[in-house]
Amino acid sequence: MRQNIKIIGVVAFVFMFCFQTEAQLTDLARLEYSFIPKRKSEDQYTRLRALINYPIEIKNDSYLIIGGEYNHIILNFDDKYNFETAPLETLHIIDFSVGYTFKMSEYWRFGAKINPRIASTLTKSISADDLFLNGGVYFIKDRTEATDIKRPYRIILGLTYNTTVGLPIPLPFVSYFRNINDRWSFTLGVPKMNLKRSVTENQNIQAFIALDGYYAHIQEPSTLNGRPVDHISLSVAVGGLGYEYQFTKHLVAYSYFGYTFRLNNVFRNKDREEIFKLDDVNAFYLRTGLKFKI
Repeated sequence: MRQNIKIIGVVAFVFMFCFQTEAQLTDLARLEYSFIPKRKSEDQYTRLRALINYPIEIKNDSYLIIGGEYNHIILNFDDKYNFETAPLETLHIIDFSVGYTFKMSEYWRFGAKINPRIASTLTKSISADDLFLNGGVYFIKDRTEATDIKRPYRIILGLTYNTTVGLPIPLPFVSYFRNINDRWSFTLGVPKMNLKRSVTENQNIQAFIALDGYYAHIQEPSTLNGRPVDHISLSVAVGGLGYEYQFTKHLVAYSYFGYTFRLNNVFRNKDREEIFKLDDVNAFYLRTGLKFKI
């Protein structure tokens, strides 16, 4: 039973990393707000996110991409707990990234990225336990602007590596987008799937299923149920509806409203084993923001 739980946790961490990877592949800048109020609880989860990527052209169609991302996560522990919650209420996830991409052929592009991360409560000075290393390689075929095919598409195939997962092997990343006609399109893959409809030239709506979450080190570890805890994680599977408004081809405002059908917020030990579950009651989900994309 414990082994099955560990496998489920590993899969969730993979999806969480892929979710962030997909955004970083296409976004040059993003500001975002997320909120999950807990049902049958006074606790709340809030995340503020800022991301920027700066491409530097090396030569024709080859780019070095320098990027950074900051996630400020606020955990409002308003319920009564038998441990001190103040050192745990704020998490900081800071990513630095260096990527390189070039055209392999007329339609295929290769990309690679290395992504050092600080993920911690940061109540003390940064230590080795606060540091993580992520990365990936990707093959992208983008024919979304093609005029010689009836249904333009984009496919991304890749391998990702994430030290928070706990598996010392690269893991697959897949995303497939296709236009059905002038109004409808869809995306299949992990960690996000959607069915999108264009309402006007500048507006679209979508039904979606996605995964989200975090994983961070606790600098002031506690002992719960007689066992030490060193990390906190949240994995969320959510479905709902989204709305996007395009001010220009590249500048987009968006809002996603949904309901979680899997929510797992837990404290873990150094071996990533679950020690104490904060909440597993499904709840309302909101994510909204502004992005500047390729």
